[in-house]
Formats: sequence, structure tokens, C-alpha cells
Amino acid sequence: QVQLVESGGGLVQPGGSLRLSCVASGSFFNIVAMGWYRQAPGKERELVATIISGGNINYAESVKGRCTISRDNAKNTVDLQMNNLKPEDTAVYYCNVRKKIWTTYSDYWGQGTQVTVSS
Repeated sequence: QVQLVESGGGLVQPGGSLRLSCVASGSFFNIVAMGWYRQAPGKERELVATIISGGNINYAESVKGRCTISRDNAKNTVDLQMNNLKPEDTAVYYCNVRKKIWTTYSDYWGQGTQVTVSS
């Protein structure tokens, strides 16, 4: 089991910045990826950015160049720095840990943190 707690969401004007942080606790065995997803009202949850074991990083096309994901293994945190925010970035942002045991993947989610981009 993994427990995830997010922080750092809030209201920001277009063009502004936010830094989301996620602290993980529990069992860290078999983790294959850590990252951030988001879900806007009426839309499906979508990937924002993820760090795959081995160091590869994937970003959604919509956030490339504006977001940076980082992981601190010593602190068990994964952060998302978001710059030049746009109204379409408004969503609930969820921290995610994915584990793989044999051929089975399991996803763990935080409670979510609201990001609202509005003037």
C-alpha cells in the first residue's frame, strides 16, 4: 500500500505559477512510475507528467515547456512545477504511484488538489 498526500493547489491568475507537492508513505517496493494526473469538470482524468523508473519522463503535449516534474527519493516526494498557467489548466490534480507485481499494475492516488486559473 502507498499513501499519497498532495499540497500546493490554489487560485492563480493566467500566466502565473504553482508548485504542487506530493509526499508518499508506505511500501515503495515495485514502484514503476510516479507522477501527476488531472481531471477537469466533465472530462476524463489525464496524464500531466510522470517519471518512470530508470528516469524517463513523459509530459502531456499540452504542458510541455511549461511544467517540470521532479522526484526526491530521499524525501519520498514528487513535485510538479507549473509555469505560465492557462485557464485550461484548471482541474483537480492527483498524485499517482504505479506499481507492477508480475504482470499486474496497481495505481494509487492522492485525494487531489484543486488548481484554478482565472483572472
